Formats: sequence, structure tokens, C-alpha cells
Amino acid sequence: MNLPNKLTMLRMILIPVMIVFYLLLDQIGTITFIIMGVIFVIASFTDYLDGYIARKRNIVTTFGKFMDPLADKLLVMTALLILADIHAKGLVIGLWMPFWAPIIILAREFIVTSVRLVAVGEGNIIAASKLGKAKTALTMVSIIWYLFLVPLDLSIIISSIGVVLMAGSVALTLYSGFDYVWKNRKIIFASR
Repeated sequence: MNLPNKLTMLRMILIPVMIVFYLLLDQIGTITFIIMGVIFVIASFTDYLDGYIARKRNIVTTFGKFMDPLADKLLVMTALLILADIHAKGLVIGLWMPFWAPIIILAREFIVTSVRLVAVGEGNIIAASKLGKAKTALTMVSIIWYLFLVPLDLSIIISSIGVVLMAGSVALTLYSGFDYVWKNRKIIFASR
């Protein structure tokens, strides 16, 4: 197994570690959020690093093409679902993550992945759009913001910024999803 694939596997391993720390929230306390934030940042960095190494060394494997995007989606969805659970339980004042926010983000990922699979079956490759990359970056910034800052309960300003970041992430998810479907409508609505 090459280094980029090992980094992808490390990211996959860090996902259940983050879940375990969340399950220990009552025993460990609010430091759990900082620990989960560090895990999320490390896992996110492995995503950047494995892509950089794979491009630099020209290492492309079927395993990497399959597991890398899967690991990314699982990491982000795990963090969003943890934050949605925290919001639902009212564990942290000022954390805004209603249950429907991860559903919207997950639905967009299913749609984009499905369209890409259809396109590949037709011999077409659809590259990630700038909007999709911006959506991913804003979502990750939102998650990091919440994991590191909101549990400290610093001020209403910190909480308000988190709400704006997450609302922006959901809005950009919707916009980039509609843009993606519109730009690829010929593939989606093609008939044989």
C-alpha cells in the first residue's frame, strides 16, 4: 500500500476515534470538543497531504479513487452528525446545527456522486467545480469553528459567527448542488 492510500486509511481510522471521544463527553467534559477538533484537523490535513503526494509522485490507484472521496464524505458527515446531536440535546448554548443541515449536505453528495457514476459509465469524467470546492472548504471551516470555539462559550459573537458560517455552508451546498445538476442536465436527462 502506497503512502497516499495509508493516509486515506488513517483518515478512515480517525473517524471512529472521533466518535468514541464524543461518546465519552460526559466523562471527559468540554475538552472533548477540542480533542475532536484536533482529530478533525489532522484527518482533514491527511486529505490534503494524500492528494498532494499522489499528484507529485503520479500515484493513482483504484483503491485511492474509491476510498479517498469516501473517507472525506464520512469524515465531514460524522462531524456534522455529532454537531447535530449536540444541538438536538442542547448540550452547548449557541451551537446551531439542526438535523436538516447534514441531510441537505448529504443529499447533495449523493446526487453529485450518482451523476458522476452515470457520467463515468458513459465515458465522461466530471471534475469537481470551484463551487463544490468552496462548499467543502466552508463546511470544514464551520465544523472547525464549532468544535474549537463554541464549547468555550466565549460570547454571543462567537456563536453568531458559527451560525453564519453554517448557514452559509448550507446555502452554498444548495446553490452548488443546483448548479451541478444544471450544468450536467444532458447527462442526467439523456434517453436511450
